[in-house]
Amino acid sequence: MTGVLRVGNASGFYGDRSTAWREMLDGGELDVLTGDYLAELTMLILGRDRLRDPGLGYAKTFLRQLEGCLGTALDRGVRIVTNAGGLNPAGLAAAIGALADRLGLAVRVAHVEGDTLARPDALTANAYLGAFGIAACLDAGADVVVTGRVTDASLAVGPAIARFGWRRDDLDALAGATVAGHLIECGAQVTGGNFSFFTELPDGGHRPGFPIAEIHPDGSSVLTKHPGTGGAVTVETVTAQLLYEVGGPDYLGPDVVTRLDTVRLHPDGPDRVRVHGVRGTPPPATLKVGVNNLGGFRNTMTFVLCGLDIPAKAALVRGQVEAAVGADGLEFTLARTDHVDAVDTETASALLHVHLRDGDRARAGRAFSAAAVELALASYPGCTLTTLPGDATPYGVFTADAVPQADVPHVAVLPDGTRLSIPPPETVAPAVAAPTPDSAGPTPAAGPTRRGPLGELVGARSGDKGGDANLGVWARTDATWEWLRGWLTVDRLTGLLPDTAALTVERYELPHLRAVNFVLRGLLGPGVAASTRFDPQAKALGELLRSRIVDLPAALAAGPPAAGEADR
Repeated sequence: MTGVLRVGNASGFYGDRSTAWREMLDGGELDVLTGDYLAELTMLILGRDRLRDPGLGYAKTFLRQLEGCLGTALDRGVRIVTNAGGLNPAGLAAAIGALADRLGLAVRVAHVEGDTLARPDALTANAYLGAFGIAACLDAGADVVVTGRVTDASLAVGPAIARFGWRRDDLDALAGATVAGHLIECGAQVTGGNFSFFTELPDGGHRPGFPIAEIHPDGSSVLTKHPGTGGAVTVETVTAQLLYEVGGPDYLGPDVVTRLDTVRLHPDGPDRVRVHGVRGTPPPATLKVGVNNLGGFRNTMTFVLCGLDIPAKAALVRGQVEAAVGADGLEFTLARTDHVDAVDTETASALLHVHLRDGDRARAGRAFSAAAVELALASYPGCTLTTLPGDATPYGVFTADAVPQADVPHVAVLPDGTRLSIPPPETVAPAVAAPTPDSAGPTPAAGPTRRGPLGELVGARSGDKGGDANLGVWARTDATWEWLRGWLTVDRLTGLLPDTAALTVERYELPHLRAVNFVLRGLLGPGVAASTRFDPQAKALGELLRSRIVDLPAALAAGPPAAGEADR
């Protein structure tokens, strides 16, 4: 089939803007509206929900959002595709049917299952399925398709397969749609949300609209948004999202390996960016499996240390807490937020965060928090805390492994109840080593420099992938790119971000994007749910890097790129 498929997104995570579904349906023309609810942490939350009630395990907020707009979607012929099914897609599909009955609507609901793997020692274990099950559901006439753990991009790729009749060997088309799906999966993040240069957006970034991908039969797309909504769609906002939570140039998926170093971006009018040139290669023989386990219990108490002798005060607290509860599982982080010769208590104070993780809920709970509070009149001068004594909370540990694609029963359950098995791809890529990362680019030309924050010249976007983090940095102009690719080496990055110095750091160049992407192995330890970092998901890591004062080439001016340099 020819024509353009308009795929919108109304949710980038479990907890996103609740009104986005209504805004997207009322804002303009759509063929498909998707909603992404799943992340590694979300699967842990849903796993705990299902422990309490086996009938749960899906994103309950989706039902509330759907109640107010299901009728509108049906009236306008907009089909809905969402992974809100989480650990229980059949349960959510049934709940949608019951909702439709209550509203007096006739709706055809299908779902995709098979991602849940039998791992008796795990709270959750789910393979990341591809898009062909979604396509089968749409081919069978489904109005709403519910999935469990599919890749985020599959929510957009599946409708494109159904619309254009792509086969498994249409690798470039599948790769192009994968990029489109990756770009819209995080909602407003591609339309100006969390954008380094938010002050340049027309509305200052106050309320960015949600995105639309106009997918073409060859897999190319145009990223846009509904007229009159906030934020912006520019080559730079698209670049920022393209760099989010990716690794090397090979973006592995269950249906195709997408070559991110082939992606080209081109302005296509106001709030329109054309995405083209994407190449794909056969997928791997295995599927990624995300595994969540309960790791134990955790608690945190925070002491305020004001004025003089901050290190000595922190050392005193450490000794007292260790004496009270024992040293095992304790972690002390001193945040030097204090200023010299400050005129008020807050700016004169540092924060000492004391974390405890333990398999014993009692030790990590009141025994620990009460011991901290008991120091209030028996510790350093000015002792106070920002936290009250409380019980410990459970935390999870995320790991990832792989299973053969042929071992996972990918099943599309059609609106009439027919169960259709989705075969794995016949052609897969041989197992090869990951591409060797670069440590540095060409040596930049010498010349006069000036001191200034790195962020005057570059943007950045960072995020989490299990216990790892990625940090993508892009140059705003061609001249800045020629400097950046030689200047921002692994050694320079770890010097600017000292807490990465002991890690394995991989560096990849994406010249079409004027970008360098770093993968920081192990930065987040056992994952988001267990991390005690101040920034547990590494979302602010890019902004920390941009804030560092460095020697910038004097010839490079700050500011947005000229119109001719927006074409990448």
